[in-house]
Amino acid sequence: MWHAARGLRRLRWFHIFVQGFLLGVFVAGAAGQVVVLDGQAGGRVFEGLGAVSAGASSRLLIDYAEPYRSQILDYLFRPHYGASLQHLKVEMGADVNSTDGSEPSHMRSRDEENYQRGYEWWLMEEAHRRNPKIILDVLPWGAPGWIGHGRFYSPDMAEYVARFLEGAKRAHGLEIPYTGIWNEKAYDPLYVELLHKTLLQHGLATKIVCCDEYYGEHQWQIADAMREDAELARAVDVIAVHYPRTQDGALTTTHAAKASGKPLWSSEDQPNPGGGPFVSRDWEQGGRILARLYNRNYLEGALTKTEIWSPVTSYYDILAAPHSGLMYANTPWSGYYNVQSTIWVTAHTTQFAEPGWRYLDSACGYLPERGSYVALRSPNGRDWSVIVETIYAKHPQTVTFRIRGGLSSGTVHVWETNAGKIFEHVQDVQPVQGSFTLRFDPDSLYSLTTTTGQGKGTAQPPANSPFPFPYKDDFEGGELGRAPKFLADQDGAFEVHACRGRSGKCLEQVITEKPIPWGPLPDPFTLAGDVNWTDYVVSVDVLLDQGKEATVMGRIDSANVFEDPKMLWPSGYVLSLRASGEWSLVSAKYKQAPETLASGWAAWEARRWHHVTLRFQGEAITAMLDGRELTAVRSHAHSHGMFAIGSDWSRAEFDNLSIGR
Repeated sequence: MWHAARGLRRLRWFHIFVQGFLLGVFVAGAAGQVVVLDGQAGGRVFEGLGAVSAGASSRLLIDYAEPYRSQILDYLFRPHYGASLQHLKVEMGADVNSTDGSEPSHMRSRDEENYQRGYEWWLMEEAHRRNPKIILDVLPWGAPGWIGHGRFYSPDMAEYVARFLEGAKRAHGLEIPYTGIWNEKAYDPLYVELLHKTLLQHGLATKIVCCDEYYGEHQWQIADAMREDAELARAVDVIAVHYPRTQDGALTTTHAAKASGKPLWSSEDQPNPGGGPFVSRDWEQGGRILARLYNRNYLEGALTKTEIWSPVTSYYDILAAPHSGLMYANTPWSGYYNVQSTIWVTAHTTQFAEPGWRYLDSACGYLPERGSYVALRSPNGRDWSVIVETIYAKHPQTVTFRIRGGLSSGTVHVWETNAGKIFEHVQDVQPVQGSFTLRFDPDSLYSLTTTTGQGKGTAQPPANSPFPFPYKDDFEGGELGRAPKFLADQDGAFEVHACRGRSGKCLEQVITEKPIPWGPLPDPFTLAGDVNWTDYVVSVDVLLDQGKEATVMGRIDSANVFEDPKMLWPSGYVLSLRASGEWSLVSAKYKQAPETLASGWAAWEARRWHHVTLRFQGEAITAMLDGRELTAVRSHAHSHGMFAIGSDWSRAEFDNLSIGR
């Protein structure tokens, strides 16, 4: 009897359990997914979202006139206004092409230092002025030729990095807490350890980020090496990779990396696969992809910081990888800029969580019908935010959030972005007994938060306009030691200096020793203009030293040096003049042998000024020297494009640059 009664009780309890289970399923089905926001849950520390100003990607930004330049900077760096970037990494220049041009070096010889060259110092200062809490970082792409007698991994390079960090503090009042090794190059463990020791010897607390390698199986190998090398593990503070996913989009973070105890960063990323095409940053092609990337970098890769290359597309479209920036601003003569959807996608995280907040892993995951969410709490343990993306969802989804563990049950503010809304505050929700339910539409991005103060900038740009034509520059208005407006150096350094052999200011290419390259190494040239120009005349005064060479170019239809790393010039027509009197007119095309259209010898003197002209009229091309015709040829290889002037790796001077009919 006792056994029978116990069996009957078990049967009844089982029946009640099944009924309760089915009721729970019914409630869950009606309410959708349940997410528990527990302030006591564990998770990694969020270290921010940022951008990488490198590869000359910010070159044209400094040439914008006010107020438009400040408006662009506000959209990038001003808290609670636009992207509100929390991290800025800049290139440590070396006067060598690093994607879309060359950035100036702070030490062009062992005994020379200059911490005013270029625009990265200015950009860091402007970012810091807007957000004093912004985290700064630096990474070399190349190095001057004197470094290590041409060897990058050397004591010279470690000293070069240390001097940069000291100069940032001394000349600009900037603390740079992180530095990298060498952009997308295989690391040398002995150099990493040497750099660590050198920084300590200089009294610098700057931490080492290693190793910024490009996507592939090898990019996390530093984590395995650190397990076997205690000194290397002590030297490395952050493990960072570029484009940390496979071609099919899967994150590549290894178990060894996750178990290393080091922060893990995506230190260069894009809303496209590594190596894939760079696309415009509207919602459809850029914003919605980036919305998934930010969430999934943590969910799948345990990556606590993501940095986008670049903050702003401020380089000419005919260069490599156009449209890389969160914003678009490459016509400084017009003042025009485009605040793209990627600015607001970034704001959906940066305006709702700050570095030092912590992820709540138990409240990070995936929605049942496509989509993801990550939750973070503030250091005070009260405020919290959740970022939800439903990019590939086809139907609305309902989620119930339950709050506990000391988190605030105050008003929840909801912001939304999609094809029809751009960073809009759409509703406020008051939790009831620590719970609330929201419906999320497909193909959207949401931020839920107990914080306030978020904002959407209102500044508007003027209309866009083409490059000015006709165009002249005698360089008299240029600042000594700096590049003139609108000219974008692609190798070497073209700076305003006092003229030799005449009064006033001239433009001089000053790098005479080939740097240690990161990628392709064309001869130095600087370009500007409009790719749509067809018939025009380039004229310029030129001064050459004995045995050297200068170039005048036109109808440049592509300057993407990665299309043909062996090519010394861009794709266009190139008039080369040598101090010996030899000259040639060449049609250069990537992945084709240069075609010499004409060549010869002219009686001209080195170390004296000469006037050079290159005229385009339909298929007719005429080259002139000091008013005398060198050649007149016909070619249809290039019908339109920009202009450039250049040299070999020698000092060449230019004056009275003119583009007209």
